[in-house]
Amino acid sequence: MTEPDFQPTLIGPTVTVRPMSVSDWPQLFAAAADPEIWKVHPVPDRYTEPVFRKFFDGGIESKKAFVFVDRVSNRLIGSSRYNDYKPADSEVEIGWTFLARSHWGGATNREVKRLMLDHAFGFVDTVVFWVGEKNFRSQGAMKKIGGVLRDGIFERPVSDGTPYVIFEITKDRYQSGGRALVG
Repeated sequence: MTEPDFQPTLIGPTVTVRPMSVSDWPQLFAAAADPEIWKVHPVPDRYTEPVFRKFFDGGIESKKAFVFVDRVSNRLIGSSRYNDYKPADSEVEIGWTFLARSHWGGATNREVKRLMLDHAFGFVDTVVFWVGEKNFRSQGAMKKIGGVLRDGIFERPVSDGTPYVIFEITKDRYQSGGRALVG
């Protein structure tokens, strides 16, 4: 079985989602260096250079990370990645996502999620999103795009016991009308 393409370039009406590269560091860090972005995030100091460096380097090493490029300004406005691909369960995570505040509250989050979901559903049946238990802003965004909350509170080794909730979107739900929720 061949591995899916985890870093295609995905082009939407206002955003290009493309593979993260080492040369993206200065512009992506500039977009992320806003404490307000990380205020309710499980890693609230990710706006600092050493903490964001670890995040950035992890994205590069994963070979599954993206940057979001605003097609009008050609500026980097955020990033995301695929993670924890489970072929036996037909599942992958979309996560590690952030957007510059200039793009909050509009269509950008829906657009990038739609692009990434459209691609992911070419090789899995379920996409999951890990969200900090207290990150009510991201939980609200997940509900807006049709995420369904799984029962329970979850922890992941990479997060030192931070509690998370998991939202999922299934391919069937997405294709039978759920896609409209992210459009």
